[in-house]
Amino acid sequence: MQKVSVFGMGYVGCVTAACLARDGHQVIGVDVDPHKVARVNAGDPPVSEPGLPEILRSVVQSGRLRATTSLEEGVDASDLALIAVGTPSADSGAVDTRAVESVLRALGSHLRVSKRRFTVVLRSTLLPGILEQRLAPVLREASGADSEEWLRICNNPEFLRESSAIKDYDAPPFIVVGADHPQDAEPVLDLYLPVPGERFTVSTRTAAMVKYVCNAFHALKVAFANEVGVLARSLGADGHEVMQLMCRDTKLNISPAYLRPGFAFGGSCLPKDLRALTRHAEEHSLQLPLMPAILESNENQLRRAVRLIEQSRTRRIGLVGLSFKANTDDLRESPLVMLAEILVGKGFDLCIFDPGIQVTRLHGRNLAYVDQHLPHLARLLCDNSDELLSHAELVVLGTDVANALDRSSLTGRRVIDLRTDLGRP
Repeated sequence: MQKVSVFGMGYVGCVTAACLARDGHQVIGVDVDPHKVARVNAGDPPVSEPGLPEILRSVVQSGRLRATTSLEEGVDASDLALIAVGTPSADSGAVDTRAVESVLRALGSHLRVSKRRFTVVLRSTLLPGILEQRLAPVLREASGADSEEWLRICNNPEFLRESSAIKDYDAPPFIVVGADHPQDAEPVLDLYLPVPGERFTVSTRTAAMVKYVCNAFHALKVAFANEVGVLARSLGADGHEVMQLMCRDTKLNISPAYLRPGFAFGGSCLPKDLRALTRHAEEHSLQLPLMPAILESNENQLRRAVRLIEQSRTRRIGLVGLSFKANTDDLRESPLVMLAEILVGKGFDLCIFDPGIQVTRLHGRNLAYVDQHLPHLARLLCDNSDELLSHAELVVLGTDVANALDRSSLTGRRVIDLRTDLGRP
């Protein structure tokens, strides 16, 4: 059992406080609004949420939860503070952190005298960098904590949906704690011992980003399904049936497949089919911005790869992989063919290794595509990886063809892995 203060008695704070108290912790809620505090102390939730009145009434009656307007009282009655005050959008769309900063400044000032061991956990939604660059300095300056020995700062994003927040709390997809050191996360993870689900301790920036990415993906799914409905209706199909069938595929569609930051997509299907859908939308004035944006985003990823290679300030490039994926000789709309074409056009000295590509075996549209984009492909191909490595000042790994390379041969070399590096700092 821990002594916990929860700052902010809105949806997230009130639900979190009530559930923590229900699970055995001693909890004190803190809010600047005396009306909210009075309602909590009366066992009457200040927010409407199914299941919350029963839990709140029980934990208040048992004495495991009370509320106050006094920050000092909340800090003195706890060893760990969860900050769940609002972070609304500013007029510019940026995150407004003034309320959080105010709480942290006051909290730090109160801790400055005692310098007792204390853990501050940001539960509020914050973009990566805000905690590290803006909020932690505010807290440390106010508290006078020039070391991490007695004041620990973590973040713990919530995944609670209004109207199902209690169910979400009790059955989360996972529990994520961001911390500079794994041991700092331990008291936060201990709060959720009765709650099932995987636990992850990650960097504070990753923890913050996960919340935003989840919400962005939810929004993307809604917009995608809506655009599918519009397209289906214009083509005489049932959009609901289409999406129901699409969701039955848990191998590729509703799965981790493709959901990893990497290089651009290509091949004979994805670009062609997206163009067909967007062309139909244009011809019928359907105003569907999402579908064409996918192609634009894909082209931007290609441009990012070019910039990354240019920043290396090397001219002799070894490209591993040319087809749109390993173990195929299909070069049609391969982003690596496009990358090679751009690099050659910019004057780079390029050598390409892909054992699946034999120029004499290319035919039909595959050959026509190469003739259009890389007419001198035969001169660019290396016979083996040793030839590529002897040529290259910079090795660019494009597909899983790279997995067959002797990893020790890359030791000490300048390497860009397009499968991963575009998604990492």
